[in-house]
Amino acid sequence: MDCLVCSVLSSVEQYLARRLGFDTIWFCYLQTTVGVIQLLGGPIYGRFADVFGARAALSVSCLASVVYFLLLAVADNTFMLFVHKLPAVFMHALPGAQMVVADLSENEKRADALGKLGLCFGIGMIAGSSLGGTLSTRFGSIVRKEEDDVGVAETDLSLLLQTSLNHAPLATSNSVFNLGEITRLMQFPGVAKTFTVKIISGLPAGIFQVMFSIIAINFFQLKAEQNGYLMAYFGIVQMVIQGAVIGRLTSRFSESSLLLLSVGISSLVGLAQAMMANMFHFCLIVIPMMFSLSVFNVITDSMLTKSVSPSDTGTMLGLCASVQSLLRTVGPTSGGFLYETYGVPSFGYIQCFINAAVFSFLLTTGGRSQPNRP
Repeated sequence: MDCLVCSVLSSVEQYLARRLGFDTIWFCYLQTTVGVIQLLGGPIYGRFADVFGARAALSVSCLASVVYFLLLAVADNTFMLFVHKLPAVFMHALPGAQMVVADLSENEKRADALGKLGLCFGIGMIAGSSLGGTLSTRFGSIVRKEEDDVGVAETDLSLLLQTSLNHAPLATSNSVFNLGEITRLMQFPGVAKTFTVKIISGLPAGIFQVMFSIIAINFFQLKAEQNGYLMAYFGIVQMVIQGAVIGRLTSRFSESSLLLLSVGISSLVGLAQAMMANMFHFCLIVIPMMFSLSVFNVITDSMLTKSVSPSDTGTMLGLCASVQSLLRTVGPTSGGFLYETYGVPSFGYIQCFINAAVFSFLLTTGGRSQPNRP
């Protein structure tokens, strides 16, 4: 339900920002603010899950969402639009759900379980994006208040469901803010390499995703309702890939081989993005794009959680969430510069070049080696 509400809001937020006088650069500043906030909160949130349990962490995320939606309901100026982002420091619904799944799944089925988790978030993306775009187009400014009321109600229900569950502490140390416990995970075999690949390879796609709302409005000339339908299309493709494809792939191929495959396809997707000229071309590109993104994210998360002990999986997934936040932090500023200076094709060329380099690195440094859990 959190995913549905967030999809509703994200599909209209750029239009709300425009009504408040935001240009491309200021919208990028807003996105950067969210990235910085979640970048700082991700590792702490993951550590909280290891100390108090994954279900307790998921409850905290739901509570933060309540505050987030309430602040957005009264955000009628630029300052409040920035202030309402502050609760995002603990808004990590997807990592929280991944932590629960990681606790309940066996090692050999971890990637498949994480992939199928995307079904739930795909449904939220489909329903939320379509609803948000339609409401924004047909009801204008009053949609924000209605969406926020729905967001608070649904998040309250999620919070009620989560707090009814038991929360068992897992970690041996009870300090949530123990930076040593967080940074020591980087010393495990294979972790630093996988994290480096996750950051570098994911950077171009992360920049494009952050800038897509601007690209949809200015390059594709989409209205809010059309943008919502496009996001729903993303959700459908993601559901099919994560629900029906990833499980079959992980049962037949090693995770390192799938990582290599996803990076290679991402490079080709970047080249296709650089040459696309209209929405029809982009809709064709979406399928391999979502395939590479879904496989890449699921496989890297699975490899990293398997590299540490069960009591550290929450912190590890919190660090993984911080990687996405890091991309959202540097993405808006660099993406805004690229868009204004070189145009949309620049995103594709950079993605093609960087992922080709990462593909070569994995191929020449033994990309098929799998780190063992300590």
